Amino acid sequence: MATNELQQFIDVWDKEAQKTADLLRALPREQYDFRPDPAGRSLGELAWHLAEGDAYVTFGIEQGQMAPETRPPGIERPRKIEDLAPAFERVHKDALGRVRKLKLEDLDRQLAFFGMGPVAVRDLLWNMILLHTVHHRGQLALMCRLAGGRPTGLYGPTREEMPLPKPKSFAVGS
Repeated sequence: MATNELQQFIDVWDKEAQKTADLLRALPREQYDFRPDPAGRSLGELAWHLAEGDAYVTFGIEQGQMAPETRPPGIERPRKIEDLAPAFERVHKDALGRVRKLKLEDLDRQLAFFGMGPVAVRDLLWNMILLHTVHHRGQLALMCRLAGGRPTGLYGPTREEMPLPKPKSFAVGS
C-alpha cells in the first residue's frame, strides 16, 4: 500500500505500464504503418508515443526544464512491432528510475512546460504521464482492432476474453 502521493503515483503508473506493454505485444505484426487517418500517426508511431511521454516528461523533470531540445537518451523509435514492447519497457524502467529519485517536496516544484506557464511536477506526473498515456492507449487499442488485431483488455476483458454464454435450453411444457 502506498504511504504517500509519490509512492501512489509510482504504484499506479507501473501497473499501467504493464498494461501498455501487454497491448504493444498484441499489435498486429505486419501493421506498423497502418494509418486510419492520413494526417494522424501510424500504429507504430502512436505506440511509441506512449514511451515518449514517459521519457520526455521524467527527463525534463530531472533536468529542471521541459523544452523541445531536452531529449532523453535512448528514445529512438523502433521500426518493427515486435521491438516496441521491449523498448517501451526499457524506457519505462529508465523513467521509473528518475521518478524514484524525487522527494515528496519535489511534487510542488514548478517547471516551465514547453514554453507555457509553470506546471507543478505533481501535475506533470499525473496528467502529462499517467492520464496522457491512458488517453493514447485507448486510441491504440482501437487502432489495433481496426488493423485486424486483438487488443488486450485494459480495464476489463475484451469480447474475445469473455466466456461464451451457454445456450438456453427450454424444456417442453414449461
